[in-house]
Amino acid sequence: MNIHPRPFDHPDAVELNAQVQLEYAERYGDEGDVTPLDPSMFRPPNGLYLLAYDALDRPVATGGWRAQDHNDLGYSDGDAELKRMFVIPEGRGNGLARRILAALEDDARAAGRTRMVLETGDRQPEAIALYTSSGYSPCEKFGHYRTYESSRCYAKPLR
Repeated sequence: MNIHPRPFDHPDAVELNAQVQLEYAERYGDEGDVTPLDPSMFRPPNGLYLLAYDALDRPVATGGWRAQDHNDLGYSDGDAELKRMFVIPEGRGNGLARRILAALEDDARAAGRTRMVLETGDRQPEAIALYTSSGYSPCEKFGHYRTYESSRCYAKPLR
């Protein structure tokens, strides 16, 4: 598997985002994640978006981070927010999410971010298992879904 930086609006990223939105909609019975996102949020040095490709150069996994600082949505200065971590069903179980997560953490750390944060939901036990086994701990809720009972927020110091 090869992992490459790509713009958030790259056609392969758009394709995988559509797939993850369908999965969110299926799991939660709604329209998917409606958190406002813009491609500029993932441009270095204030973010990064990664795509993983298989041996046939097909996009199979994605993930990104965007800089956040103290604001009304509950973020803290120095936060890097993890977004759109996703592996297509046929690519799961091969450690791709863990590789992307580590690369995103390294990049956010190099950019001077002090904490990686993420929001997931209670109907994503695989994601929760990945994050907790990677050193993330529950934290105070933040972001677009902070008032939702199903929302789960996690954080990990980067320094």
